Amino acid sequence: MHWNADPILFSLGSLSIRWYGLFFASAFLAGIYIMKSIYREEGLKEEKVDDLLIYMMLGTVIGARLGHVLFYDPSYYFSHPLAILKIWEGGLASHGGSIGILLAVFLYCKKHEPNGSIWLLDRLSIPLILAAGLIRMGNFFNSEIVGITSTAPWAIVFERVDSLARHPVQLYESLSYFMIFVVLLFIYRKYRGSLATGSMFGIFLISSFSARFFLETFKIRQAEYGHENLLSVGQWLSIPFIIAGVALLMRNRSSSQKTH
Repeated sequence: MHWNADPILFSLGSLSIRWYGLFFASAFLAGIYIMKSIYREEGLKEEKVDDLLIYMMLGTVIGARLGHVLFYDPSYYFSHPLAILKIWEGGLASHGGSIGILLAVFLYCKKHEPNGSIWLLDRLSIPLILAAGLIRMGNFFNSEIVGITSTAPWAIVFERVDSLARHPVQLYESLSYFMIFVVLLFIYRKYRGSLATGSMFGIFLISSFSARFFLETFKIRQAEYGHENLLSVGQWLSIPFIIAGVALLMRNRSSSQKTH
């Protein structure tokens, strides 16, 4: 298959609407819908989600941008600091976005959520993994974050990149996240009354970042350094999140055993 989609969906004068922007906006809209449904089901005020959205948007965009700057091309941006502000030129890192979201949730909960940040992250895990899948679809339409060359029958030639057949790793990652979304939604619907706080978030961290760690092996390395290293930057950055997820589940298991 040859892929040559125009990253621009349509233009209105000087304003261009991009596929990536569409998927990014869809991720936030889906997140609002899901979180309001959750708050409504649990008898909480849906209006809280509107305040949460502001924190989440700022945390995601600022964290993702700074993550790209610090993790993937620090030498360039330290030499051209004004380029850090040129977010419209591209350059967002999902690991940085994840850190930004964690900080945003912590700050939000200090002021608005008496149930605590882990309680909220349990519920946010559902829209967050859906958002990750949608954003990877945006990367696919942008012909970016492409895979290594492949002879597989489903390999794709990204004509905007080169003439080589490559793993459509954006689709692998997107499908993985959509599957995790279904699992997390099922767990929440069926077991939320019996799950210890932090369990959903722990499962989210382990499953999503394990998928990311594995699928990095099919990607062209994104960072401008460390190409000779055994693990990619994306893999190194995934490890702390996996460890945090395991720690959450082990803490809950230990608490459960003490209770019994």
